Amino acid sequence: MKLKIQDLKDWLLKNSKWLLLFICIIAFLAIAESVWNKEIMTIDIIGYKVISNLLISDVVTPVAKVITNFGGAIALSLIAIISLITIKDKKIGLSICLNLIIATALNILLKNILQRPRPTEFSLINESGYSFPSGHSMVSMAFYGFIIYLTYKYVKNKKIKWTLIIILSLLIFSIGISRIYLGVHYTSDVLGGFLISISYLVVYTRIIKRFVLEK
Repeated sequence: MKLKIQDLKDWLLKNSKWLLLFICIIAFLAIAESVWNKEIMTIDIIGYKVISNLLISDVVTPVAKVITNFGGAIALSLIAIISLITIKDKKIGLSICLNLIIATALNILLKNILQRPRPTEFSLINESGYSFPSGHSMVSMAFYGFIIYLTYKYVKNKKIKWTLIIILSLLIFSIGISRIYLGVHYTSDVLGGFLISISYLVVYTRIIKRFVLEK
């Protein structure tokens, strides 16, 4: 019996990434089904009420506008180009740029398939295009998430490594929150973007590790 439990633990540990991918895809599809059926979910109403009641103020609004820009096309493209120029190993720089291109293209594809209108009740900035999944949230998770992976893999100094990982993780989360705060996305848009990007990263990091980084 003890041996079977240990075997199960070993199997779960070995396949944890694929289990994560499976769970995230199932959760994303569940949300996407509701979006397809034109539903406003309970999580959308609760999420916005919680954020608006706790955070909205004249002090937080300009901060949210700055944070949200870190998930925008200009900031992400600039970081990718700087990475390509400054990182000595060009394979890493190219993998960062390729990741941004694929994640952006996937987001555009999903938006045009599901065609969810943006929230209309309240917004602090102007945005165009479809709402689900949130482009800022999805691409930020894919982009900064991949940089977290590279940081974990290549940065040897533990203090620097974990400081960067924590900062980037908080940035991803903050970008998602900022999209809800600014009224340009539903909570489910942000959650859906995060879920599909986590699934995507499991596949992308495995491919890049096998065919690019280890060659």
